[in-house]
Amino acid sequence: MHAGLAMSATMTAQGSSPEVSTTGPLAGIRVLDLTRVLAGPLCTMTLGDLGADVIKVEQPGKGDDTRAWGPPFAGTESAYFLGVNRNKRGITLDVQDPRGLEVLKTLMRQADVIVENFKPGTLDKWGVGWSFLQREAPNTILASISGFGWDGPKSKLPGYDFLLQAECGLMAITGDTDGEPMKMGVAIVDLCTGMYATISILAALNARNNGAGGQHVQASLFTTGISLLANVASNALISGKPAGRYGNGHPNIVPYRAFACSDASIAVAVGNDGQFAAFCSAVERPEWIDDARFKANPDRVRNRADIDGLISAQLATMTADDVLARLAKASVPSSRINTVTEALADPQTTATGLVREIEHTTAGLIRTLGIPFHLSETGATVRRAPPTLGQHTDEVLAELAGLSPSAVAELRTAGVV
Repeated sequence: MHAGLAMSATMTAQGSSPEVSTTGPLAGIRVLDLTRVLAGPLCTMTLGDLGADVIKVEQPGKGDDTRAWGPPFAGTESAYFLGVNRNKRGITLDVQDPRGLEVLKTLMRQADVIVENFKPGTLDKWGVGWSFLQREAPNTILASISGFGWDGPKSKLPGYDFLLQAECGLMAITGDTDGEPMKMGVAIVDLCTGMYATISILAALNARNNGAGGQHVQASLFTTGISLLANVASNALISGKPAGRYGNGHPNIVPYRAFACSDASIAVAVGNDGQFAAFCSAVERPEWIDDARFKANPDRVRNRADIDGLISAQLATMTADDVLARLAKASVPSSRINTVTEALADPQTTATGLVREIEHTTAGLIRTLGIPFHLSETGATVRRAPPTLGQHTDEVLAELAGLSPSAVAELRTAGVV
């Protein structure tokens, strides 16, 4: 297993917090996580995987909405929350209370990066927005994640992944050709917004290292959703024609879709004319190679229904294992269509460390996804299990706000933490 994928040996059986990373590429960077649900927590978890000290701030008594999103639960912890909140210290703080707001200001002044996904304008309303940071912490990077971005008639609206998949045209190109529009099975807009936010933060940190100081970076579900149209958007902009749905097919490449064999379905990705010829020979239909309808990819795109129909009829007479073995021998890209359980149990998943076990303070041993990237010299690590609600409040407020145990106790009695 790569060193960058190995769990820190300092994680104890009780899930207690190890020392802050000194080897990760973001070691020494403090991140104040004011986010909830998915896009923001994924962003801050990634920064934590890279070695940053991430402090997640949640509402007392309730916490991140996803703590209640279940079943399934591991003990009292929802699987959803556990999936995007490792490598964080968790505190509770009522920022609506003036005492809590003062604590927040102290934490913000000491942060290298602050990530928030409140409704636009919320931090300004509290007096801790970008102008506050420019004055009080000019080297701090503020990353704002919103539904619709920083300009335009919808900029003040909240955003939800499902609605943005609909609004940005993603549902219009997903689903069966003659079926209803479909969302993806995961919150792809949320996930990619979190990734864009991470990229922007890393760029801002590099700019700061080069003397630029802090800056306000922004990512939104809307701008992400439009960007995810990618080649489909380019097709529409160049052709002037509306994009359609192709089921499991591809708008520009044929054959590139799922096919049902006699016992299971497979995915076939023929990316060029040479692969098409190899495919035809492998499935014992060499006559398709010289058929004028199919000789080149543009021909196959124009005659999509014909070639897809012929392939469907042929593969229906063959087993999936037989077809996959033939295509592998011919170097034609193909794959069995796995269930999620099968994918998580795949030997490649194990070899790359993408399913991990972590000891959690209350849930015990839990299984979770690992880190999907590798750095050879400054590895990313899993050092902390996701925090229970307010798990590190006393520790963080003593360390960063200079509060005594009695002062924290008073705040707790008042419901501020």
